[in-house]
Amino acid sequence: MAIDPRNPDPGFLAFWRERHVCTLTTPRPDGTPHVVPVGVTYDPEGGLARVIASGHSRKVAHVRAAGEAGARVAVCQMAGRRWATLEGIAVIREEPGLIADAEARYTERYQRTPRPNPARVLIEITLTRAMGRP
Repeated sequence: MAIDPRNPDPGFLAFWRERHVCTLTTPRPDGTPHVVPVGVTYDPEGGLARVIASGHSRKVAHVRAAGEAGARVAVCQMAGRRWATLEGIAVIREEPGLIADAEARYTERYQRTPRPNPARVLIEITLTRAMGRP
């Protein structure tokens, strides 16, 4: 079911407020998908999804390899028969204020503070599509 990522229905938004491990799919240089577990926060008002990550990780390297235009990525979560996917264009952000904001959003959603990581960056996804059956 297609959903407007900037104006989701209440059920879709509520599902993204629940605590779930998600997946992030990024393109490898050869075009094959690289799928890893991550924590994701969803900001429909800003049209963004955020993933905090180590700057040394493969997922970050894949996004960086796409250049300034960004990488087409997807984040997904599921719980039983319920699922939701957000798609968009990811870029790497290194500004301390944006990383701190993403950490605060992560803490709110996952009810735990992320461990300190001086190499932390933000994978910021500008959303283009949403779908699911929450």
